[in-house]
Amino acid sequence: MMQGDLEKNTITIYFDAPKPFEATNIKPLNGIAGLYFIFTSSIQVQYPFNKSKLLYIGMSEKRTNSIRSRLGGHFDGKSKNIGLSNYRKIEPLWFTYINIEMLRNIWAFRVEDLESYFILNFVEHFGVYPICNNKTGFEILNNTLTTDFKIDWDYFK
Repeated sequence: MMQGDLEKNTITIYFDAPKPFEATNIKPLNGIAGLYFIFTSSIQVQYPFNKSKLLYIGMSEKRTNSIRSRLGGHFDGKSKNIGLSNYRKIEPLWFTYINIEMLRNIWAFRVEDLESYFILNFVEHFGVYPICNNKTGFEILNNTLTTDFKIDWDYFK
């Protein structure tokens, strides 16, 4: 069978209700691995193709370095992400997350690969990386994907 003949499932990704980017909302996320998304309350960032409130896409690859500890590092400034710290000075931020366990039956690859997928999909829709993502290059997935995600980027409008 040729590679082009592989059937792909398209799965739509919807995000959970946003939570204020505050310690009380971060604490319960201990032991959860996956992706998290930090965004503004009202500021629309003008990206080349469209506007979005999304500032940052991050990940926790294992439960021991959970979404709680990664978000906590952004919250208290230990992550040294100047952009997130400065946006937080001028208005409240929000976050949402995707627990990798929810996708285990359709995503067989690493959390790092899922983060790359989301960031590259963002670039496709908005023209550049989210403004507070400091990485200059993400590895393109070398895996043969059997799932395509349709990501609800309008959530961040």
